Amino acid sequence: MTLEEILDLVKQLSLVDKVRLIERVAPEIEQDLAASQAIARRSLWGLCADLGTAPSASEIDQVRQEMWANFPREDIV
Repeated sequence: MTLEEILDLVKQLSLVDKVRLIERVAPEIEQDLAASQAIARRSLWGLCADLGTAPSASEIDQVRQEMWANFPREDIV
């Protein structure tokens, strides 16, 4: 059955039966969610550890000065 077919069947239920359906399905959904969250995930700490040390503030300032040294250029108008 497709989801659309199931939804059509659910629409035919009375309000009380819809509530009963939710009461039966909700615990299964909770179990599935708990199982999916139990999967061990890799920590993001150290994700870039293999890239080496980060540039220092002085290195960043030096590169920034080099990049902006000839701005604005006279030859671009």
